Amino acid sequence: MAAFVIGILVLLLGVGVALYVGSRRPVGTPLTWGEAFLAASSGFALMILAYGIIPHQWLNFADNELLWRPDRILFGISSAGLKFGDAAKAATGRGRILVSYQALRDIVAATLYIVFLSGQVVLWSIWQKRGRVKGGLEPTSRFGRPVIRRAS
Repeated sequence: MAAFVIGILVLLLGVGVALYVGSRRPVGTPLTWGEAFLAASSGFALMILAYGIIPHQWLNFADNELLWRPDRILFGISSAGLKFGDAAKAATGRGRILVSYQALRDIVAATLYIVFLSGQVVLWSIWQKRGRVKGGLEPTSRFGRPVIRRAS
């Protein structure tokens, strides 16, 4: 559990540092070789953390400490109704579906991937939109001429 929580905290700290540095850096400033290497390495490290280490630590925590194994049944559904725990193993009826704790563990792991991928897309959008002026007309057109009136 500690490794899972520490991994999430380190990921949040790394994303916070990236957003802080991005907000202070003027848009269009050229990068040095060292800055580019550091940015690429830290971005790669955050992606390894998000897509490799954190889901792995969750699976280890669920398997070893919570004991979410395939033989532990969370619930069962059949024509006889909904049963929880060990009663689900003995449930009879047609169309019996058993959901184990291991299935719940895998659903949580897949949700972690979905959340991290969605967060990465949001962060890309934030990064691409940094430094833009919100609203208003630009004083010049795309060609550098003064804007007299809006195009119809």
